[in-house]
Amino acid sequence: MSPTEPARAFTTLPLAPAWLDNLAHLEYVEMTPIQALSLPAMLDGRDVLGQAGTGTGKTAAFGLALLARVTPRCGRPGALVLCPTRELAAQVAEELRRLARPLPHTRVVTLSGGSSVQRERATLAHGVDVVVGTPGRVQDHLARGRLDLGAIRTLVLDEADRMLEMG
Repeated sequence: MSPTEPARAFTTLPLAPAWLDNLAHLEYVEMTPIQALSLPAMLDGRDVLGQAGTGTGKTAAFGLALLARVTPRCGRPGALVLCPTRELAAQVAEELRRLARPLPHTRVVTLSGGSSVQRERATLAHGVDVVVGTPGRVQDHLARGRLDLGAIRTLVLDEADRMLEMG
């Protein structure tokens, strides 16, 4: 590693021991390049625009940062992740649930077409901490007054280029 290259061990990040233990349990030992470049800035609360290929750890990078800013059970979501497809939204939500193990009672909901609107509505009514969804379904819940984004501290546009291409 050269002096200009960022540190790559997760232990170099300002994360509590419970977070580091969970990362070790998930077999995340060394950060990928996108994680090493983006995580320190995101943990500092700065805006980041990143681009990396599939399987490079982008979800873990933004996931750790957004979870560090979420207050479980506060009644309103603290983070919103928009994804272009329901398949990606489901994958992202599942990874966020795995990463959120050190935050007991963290509720992650997936809002996307092909899912039961009634189930989503009931989940939202009970309170969620992180919303992962497709733009159309999130917009629908907003328009119907079922989703309050007033407490959002973190917004992630995952694969924003694809969402723009899709319209």
